[in-house]
Amino acid sequence: MNRIQELEKLITKYQHSYYTNEAEISDEEFDILWDELKVLDPENPILKKVGSDIEENFQTENSYSGGNFEKATHLIPMGSQEKAADPNAFLAWTKKVNFKEYLVEYKLDGASLELQYENGKFVKGVTRGNGIIGDDITANVLKMKGLVKELKIKTDELSLFGEEVLPFTGGIRGEVIMTHEVHQKYFSDKANCRNAANGLMKRKDGEGSEHLQIICYDAFFTDTSNYEYPFKDEVEKMNWLEKIGFTTSPLQLCNSPEEVIDYRVKIMENRKSIPYDIDGLVIKGKKIDLIDAKRNRPEKQIAFKFSLEEAISVLRDVIWSESGATYTPIGIFDTVELAGTKVKRASLVNTNTIKSLDVKIGSHVVVTKRGEIIPKIERVIKHDEEKTLEIEIPSICSVCGSKLIDEGTRLYCPNKTCSKKVYHQIEKWINVLDIRDFGIALLKWVLDNKKINSISDIYKLTEDDIIEFFLNEESLANAKESLGAKKVIASIKNHTEISLSTFIAGFDIEGIGELSVDKLVNAGFDSIEKLINATEEELANVNGFGEILAATFKQGLKENSDEMLHLLNSGIIKLKSNKDGIFAGLTFCFTGELFTMKRADAESLVKSLGGTTKSSVVKDLSYLVTNDTSSGSSKNRKAQELGIPVIDEKTFLSLAGK
Repeated sequence: MNRIQELEKLITKYQHSYYTNEAEISDEEFDILWDELKVLDPENPILKKVGSDIEENFQTENSYSGGNFEKATHLIPMGSQEKAADPNAFLAWTKKVNFKEYLVEYKLDGASLELQYENGKFVKGVTRGNGIIGDDITANVLKMKGLVKELKIKTDELSLFGEEVLPFTGGIRGEVIMTHEVHQKYFSDKANCRNAANGLMKRKDGEGSEHLQIICYDAFFTDTSNYEYPFKDEVEKMNWLEKIGFTTSPLQLCNSPEEVIDYRVKIMENRKSIPYDIDGLVIKGKKIDLIDAKRNRPEKQIAFKFSLEEAISVLRDVIWSESGATYTPIGIFDTVELAGTKVKRASLVNTNTIKSLDVKIGSHVVVTKRGEIIPKIERVIKHDEEKTLEIEIPSICSVCGSKLIDEGTRLYCPNKTCSKKVYHQIEKWINVLDIRDFGIALLKWVLDNKKINSISDIYKLTEDDIIEFFLNEESLANAKESLGAKKVIASIKNHTEISLSTFIAGFDIEGIGELSVDKLVNAGFDSIEKLINATEEELANVNGFGEILAATFKQGLKENSDEMLHLLNSGIIKLKSNKDGIFAGLTFCFTGELFTMKRADAESLVKSLGGTTKSSVVKDLSYLVTNDTSSGSSKNRKAQELGIPVIDEKTFLSLAGK
């Protein structure tokens, strides 16, 4: 809930600065905040608003920068477009509208403007504002390039002189932009063209407006008594705008959604050659739909955005990252900029991904981040006469020389005694059990000196075995013991009683963590024997597990079962049973900020008392825990609908006996 409230404040603040002065952040950064709020609280009222809500400030004109302008009402409400950030979201929209043809225009990265005309003469220029009321900046608009003050058309196509004024009464919509050339020459101190344009068009003295350009894309009549519509569809409308003197952006007709996606890729590649900024494409049908255009958020058009975290490059090489027994392909490509950082490598995941993408050395690829830390090669763009080479897939382990096994989802060394694999598995065990003071340097030392060669060997270590790591020769001669060695051995002994989930996760089975094992335990596979004896099909039927993970898990159990059983049967490791805990059979979901502990600690407490945790509100949830029990958040509302108790942190701790 705290994050939702924070997002509401940020979005309101940045909308305000965008529509009334100079934007403080980029469009792409704003979209990330907007999309996050949309995920956390889809029905949030902020998402329904358009513009800066200046209608609320109508009587308090000095409440924001730019408030000294007179206010004016739009002829037709200027709604806000829905957005698609990727091809999947766009395809989902196309299924709803199902157009035979798709009209594609540039999404201009500037400031929206409505030009109002009476009987063919320009009378007023109004900013977008809140979509209903905007600022009357007519004096500044009169200085801008691209304004047609009087709408005229040739009376005869063959005539060089004969023109008539069109008795057009209505509005022309466009975008105020600044070209890259102007920005570089006069306003390079501004972060970008859009910020500079927004600042100039709102100057009370009008200074600098002559550097701005108006590009138009829509027209509508408010009075057809003297002049009827001279166009029948959106294509004819754009041609008419150009014919009467307005500057327009390129128009593309596509016969399928796939053509639109390909066109978007093409524009992304050539984006830098366009003289002004665009941040996506506007897609709509060929038929004019005035009813839809009047909606707060038109349903029959969409902004197909260029993500800040997406770029086109050429794959130059593939290297194979070796983590434990697993080999992961990493693509090396020409450097691109993603989310403000320069990137030249991205994960190709596995050999199945390489095959499904049909990616080769030399392929043109789309690289994305989409909020992830590690970039990803998302798809390949087909180019004619590409000179490409097949990606060479390793077949031999670089450490032990064993033949690698390629399962599609995983390329790995099957040799259990491979030193690289042993190191990674022991490192994972130490991290999962949180055996403190047993750092990477010590682990490397005990392995290099052949003090250990398996997880079981960790529990055979003595202070004498590792004292040399902590003391040099001189210290060894003078000291019989080491505080560092004592701490490590004590920490090892303190981690001999653990849960089944922690035990399994510590063996470094590909893709298997404590949460994965929790799903199996909750489904009834609550002992090592039940897990070993379970079939792949039985494991795959567990909700959230699936066939691929089940197969990987069974293979991991097969490789490690001897050591697992040795640790348990010898009593080195004891498994804690939480069946009798006070939270046995109960499930908890935490939302919002906790006051006395971190959320991870609260979830660990639930598990230690026999309960389970969930990340969302579902039917079988026992309690939703939040310190804002009266909040109208989506989780709170869903809990109320399902009859799930909503409790605060104090009540939760009381239930836990704390």
